[in-house]
Amino acid sequence: MTLDEQKAAARVAAFARRKEAHQAGIGTSAHLSEVLAGYRGVPLAGYMPMRTEIDPLPAMAEAAAHGPVGVPVIMGAATPLKFRQWEPDCALIAGEFGAMIPESGDWIEPEILIVPLVAFSRTGGRLGYGGGFYDRTLEQLRAKRATLAIGFAYSAQEDANIPLEPVDQPLNLIVTENGVIEVG
Repeated sequence: MTLDEQKAAARVAAFARRKEAHQAGIGTSAHLSEVLAGYRGVPLAGYMPMRTEIDPLPAMAEAAAHGPVGVPVIMGAATPLKFRQWEPDCALIAGEFGAMIPESGDWIEPEILIVPLVAFSRTGGRLGYGGGFYDRTLEQLRAKRATLAIGFAYSAQEDANIPLEPVDQPLNLIVTENGVIEVG
């Protein structure tokens, strides 16, 4: 089985686990809020949840009271993400792949990224959707300064055997509805 086939199979299994956790309604951002409270005022980026992704918006709203919060904007295929400033109740429009983005606002460069994912490992491995957007973005940001990547997921999305490539950027921390997983 090729690496692409391994990743595709891992995604199918992880999507099923995530859907089940999402439908059970077990998601909460309380632990994410606790982590972010230690970084008040540091520019950060979250994401607008889609389909069965765990919802970071309550934690992002709390963080926005203390400093800039952005959400990703896809600028084109095979390019790093840019981040437009987001605030609770700002006007949103549909972006690429149906993700909602602020209609207007300043661009920010985050030092912390709350990263959506399909599966994660306790060693910081992350399986995304396959577009490489977060890997390119983290590589670019980390070339400039230390950038904290926080994977936010349901605990059911854990997979110790995620197929990884050298270009895959590691997570520094994983937050689930059950708590915080320190990597390394």
